[in-house]
Formats: sequence, structure tokens, C-alpha cells
Amino acid sequence: MSLPPAKASELKQIIHNHLRKIDIHGKIREVLAETVRDDLGPGNTTFSEGDFVLALQRRGIIEDVMKDLHSAKEIPTDTEKGSPLKPATHFVDQDLAQLKKTSIDPTRRYLYLQVLGGKAFLDHLHEPEPLPGQVCSTFTLYLHFRNQRFHSKPVPCACEPDLQEGFLLEIHRGGMGEGCKMADATTMLSICDPVHLVLIKTNTSAETTLVSSYFLDWRTILSSPSGKTCFAVELLGVGSECKIPAGVLNIHLELYPPLTETLNPDVVTTQQSLERQKTAEKERLFLVYAKQWWREFLEIHPSHQSKLVKIFAQDENGVNRPVCSYVHVLRAGRLLESPRQAARFVSLLAHERAPVVGGGGKQEQWCTLLSFLCRGKGDCEDHATLLCSLLLGFGLDAYVCVGTKVKSRPHAWVMTRGTDGSITFWESLSSRRYLHRPIDPDDPPLAPQPKPSSPYLTVGCVFNHQTFLANCQPSDAVELCVFDLQNQSHWKAMSEEALRSVCALGSTTSLPPLPPLCAPTLEPAAASNQLELEMRYLVSEHRKDLELTTVWDDHLSYLLSSALSAYELERCTGVSCGNEEFQDAVRRAVPDGHTFKGFPIHFLHRNARRAFATCFRSPFCEEIVCCRGDHVRLAVRVRVFVYPENACAVWIMFACKYRSVL
Repeated sequence: MSLPPAKASELKQIIHNHLRKIDIHGKIREVLAETVRDDLGPGNTTFSEGDFVLALQRRGIIEDVMKDLHSAKEIPTDTEKGSPLKPATHFVDQDLAQLKKTSIDPTRRYLYLQVLGGKAFLDHLHEPEPLPGQVCSTFTLYLHFRNQRFHSKPVPCACEPDLQEGFLLEIHRGGMGEGCKMADATTMLSICDPVHLVLIKTNTSAETTLVSSYFLDWRTILSSPSGKTCFAVELLGVGSECKIPAGVLNIHLELYPPLTETLNPDVVTTQQSLERQKTAEKERLFLVYAKQWWREFLEIHPSHQSKLVKIFAQDENGVNRPVCSYVHVLRAGRLLESPRQAARFVSLLAHERAPVVGGGGKQEQWCTLLSFLCRGKGDCEDHATLLCSLLLGFGLDAYVCVGTKVKSRPHAWVMTRGTDGSITFWESLSSRRYLHRPIDPDDPPLAPQPKPSSPYLTVGCVFNHQTFLANCQPSDAVELCVFDLQNQSHWKAMSEEALRSVCALGSTTSLPPLPPLCAPTLEPAAASNQLELEMRYLVSEHRKDLELTTVWDDHLSYLLSSALSAYELERCTGVSCGNEEFQDAVRRAVPDGHTFKGFPIHFLHRNARRAFATCFRSPFCEEIVCCRGDHVRLAVRVRVFVYPENACAVWIMFACKYRSVL
């Protein structure tokens, strides 16, 4: 009996990952060295493969590996109730009949969505077939439906990627008086929440690319007599390629339990058409209002034409939406403990401008929240809207500011207003905070004025999920700006009712649903240990190339932990603490007449070779790694701090101590 290719490939990958985890290659090298030294006599110069296998068997290596493989199981990760998130499901070799026994509550109704493979991903037409265990670019499919998030296993990129996954989606959403009520066809027809599909490509350097973002209306299954339906979904590209097909996914939907009475297809089609008409009418009325509001704003002063007043923004699918619809009240459950920790988390998502084909200006692209989180990076607007949403969730009066920073570059950041009238700017890309003290232009020339504390030059507008205000002060310079938002002579506001009609969650079917944050699945200690071992290896190999020996000081390496912990705590809270204890411990660990040198550095990724290459750009790091002298002892410590969405703050510190020679 032979396994299907997909199952065989999966099995090979599991075995490869497990062998790597238990360091089988290191054990084999040890046995080989020992066998050559002990078992081969002076007159015996041949060593066959059979002899080597026999040596492995004698030492119990093969038996141990087989036992481990037999007992190793993939443990699904779950999240705490503070973050209502379903774990990723891997039902590749199960059908719905098997799932009924374990995963299905008979009082609830479920939608079983199967992805039966992809095709026509023409950008990967000539992608070579990866060898078992070989690192290659991969596709990962992410889903969000009614507060549930899922993801597939990564599969190699190909013209016809082997995306074979099943996802069990709970349609029923518990509410007041609905705890045990089974959703019927009519109730489900009124649920317009789509299944949001996001396809991410990850290359061999762990760089992610957003391939497609698609909203699937699943309600056609309500008219299927068998409770099953199968169709092809054409995924389109993003940004400047939003009208170009990226590929096709074959989708199979099954409803459980099946409906006793299905709906007429015309009823489903009519409902979808009515929703589209209602949404289009709301958007049309808001556009008419926005045009009139803009004309009134320009009539205040002609110079307002040049101010950065951003009313609409384009998402990854090329859809224009009011900027207020990108901000929501987002609560992170127990995944984030404070506003400053939220700012730290947002800053760990990498900053990358939307790619542009050819020259010209900046590509317009404000991503939906799910696309931003799955990709793990985005532009300053993506960071600012996410941070504003989280600060609103923590009960702060938060707004996104649109304006310019140094060199007059367009930029977005976050502002919070205290109950005492204080204004604080939050830089979402770095988590830095700035207290705003405006300059009064009417003060006498010799009166002392506060110096600008922030890097922001101008501000054109501020907004959140229910407010939009344009700056109509004589100058839009931040240092002169007064953020008294109730003062109508300083700020022109849009109608909150008009904004609510198109920006409130559920107001239109065109708005993407709000996904919850995902709890981290990385184990910080294991990730830290793995990266530290890789960094030690790279340092040793580099010194070997320089014909230098490497002696590690494990005690000194351990002492560096407290410094790295203090650095991360300072980034989170803005408070520096713990350095006194670290300095005292180092003084005790470094003998008299010896010199200590240390070099800390921070990264947002866990790629050892990339990190080592970056470190070597600093002459201080090079001086430590290439240290020559008497009694040279080296140390390296890695701390990986894990946040929601597996966002990582990676701190690495290189150090050395040596005897000073005069």
C-alpha cells in the first residue's frame, strides 16, 4: 500500500522536523567518531555502511528515534478565553463524518469549509519542485469568520499549490437568549458576515508578501438541497495588481446539521442584491455629504487646499473607504496588559511601504486589519490605525493624526487627549511618546517658548472610529496647533451621524469584519535557546576563519540576561530599571586587570544569519567578536520576547572579557 503524494510529503516533513529537534546529526557524528576510534583496529582501514548501522543499533540510537517518532503528536494550540480565537485546524485527512464524533456540538450549526487545492498561480509557473526537507517559498492561507481565526499549514509555492485543508466554522454566535438556539435558514440568511480569506507568501528569508485578500459570501449553500456545494474562487492580486488574477482556489462547503428546509435560490440572490443596493445607497449619500463638506472647508480659506485632509483611503483591493472605517474599538483580552504594551506590540510589526512598480510617488494602500496582522508588516497608516484601535479599547480618547514629519514626508501617528487637556503623541512605528506643548504666537518676542519635542511638522486632520476633524487654524504647523477639538473655529468636524452610517461595524456589507488578536504560539525560552545556539555557531565559525580559538564564558552569558530584560522593559514602559544590578554583577564577574566590552542590538526577526550580518556592520560588535588578547572569554545572550500574532522583540548581546596588557 502506497501513501498519496500529499500525505507522503507531510510525513517526510514531520520526520525531518523531529530529527532536527533531537539533533540526530550530532548524535550520529558522536557515534561515528567513537566507532572509528574504538572499533577499528590498526590493521582495519575499511568501514562499511552496515558496520555503521550496527554501531547505531548497539548504542540504542535507532530504537530511541523510532520510539520518539511513534509517540510524538502534534499538540493543537489554544488561546485563553480573554481572546476569543479558535486554533488553526488541520483536517486534511478527515471528512465531516469523522469530525462529528469529536469537534461538533450538536446544539450548534457549523459550516465546514474545505480547500481542495489551487491552480493558475501563474507567477509560480516555473517554480522548481522542492526536495524533502529543502527550504522553499511557501503559501499559507488565513481565514477569519465571526470572531474565529484559522490558518492552513504552509505548502510549497507552485502553479498548482497543494492547499488541502478543512476548517470547521461555527455559524451560531451566542448572544442574549440564543445560548441553545439552533440557527435556521432564515436566521443564517440575515448573517452577512463573509469568510475573509488572506493568502500570504513567505520566502526562504522569512519575508512575507500579501498575495490576495478575498471576501467569500458563503450563503449560497442555504439553497443547496444536499447541504453541500463546490465552486472555484478567483483570487485577485493586491495594490496596483488588484484587478489581475493571482490564482484560483477550489472550495467545498458543507452545512451541518443539514437544513430540513432549504431556501429558494432566488431568495438568497434577492437578499444579497438588497444588501448591495442598501450599501451602495449609504455610500452614495455619504459621498454627496463629503463633497459638500469639503467645499465648505475650502471656502474657509483657499490655503486649505494644500492641507493633508484625508477623507477616503484605498485598501489592498483598491476599494475606497472612509478613513474612519479603518479604526475600531479593539480589546485584546488578556493578550496585552496596558496601552504602552499595546504600543510596543504595534511597533514590533515591521514597517514596509506598499510596493510600487516603476517610479513615482508612494503607493496608496491602507490594509484591512486581518491582512496587516497576517502579513506582519505594513505602512505607517496601518500601524497608526491599529494602535489607535487598541488605545480606544483601553479607554483612552485616541485619534489618528495625518500630516507630515521631517523632510515634509506624509506620515500618520496617534494622539491621545487626557482629561486635564494634555496632548500626547504616540509614534506607532517606534512606541515613543511625546508630550505636546504648543507655542503661543501672540506671546511677546522675549517670552520663553517650549521647544518642539516631536518629529512632526504639520497636521491636516485627526480622526477615530466616530469622529473626523480637519485643521482649519491659520497654520497647520504642529508646534503652533491647539488641539481643542470642540473649538469649531480651529477644527471643522464631519457629522457623526453621517460617519456612523458607513463606518460603524455592521452598517454596510462592504466593511470587513473586525478580527480578534491571535495569542502567540512561539515558546519564548525555546526560541531564545535556538537562536543563541545559532549565534554561537556563527561566532565560532567566523573566529575559526580568522584562526582564532573561541572560549565561551557561560556564567557571563547568563548575566547578560538581566540587561536584555531591562532594555525590553524600558521599551515597553519608558522607565529604565535594573541596570545597577547588571553593572554590579559584571564587576564581580570580571577580575581585576581585565576589560569588559558589551554590545546589545535589537531585531524584529529570528533569522540568525541576517542578524549576524547586521551586527557586523557595527565596528563595536566586530571588535568584540574578533577580540584578540590574553585570556579572552566570549559571551552571547539572546532573549526573544513574544507578543500577540507572534510578533517578536529579539535582543542579542555580544560581550567579551580579556586581560588588559599595557
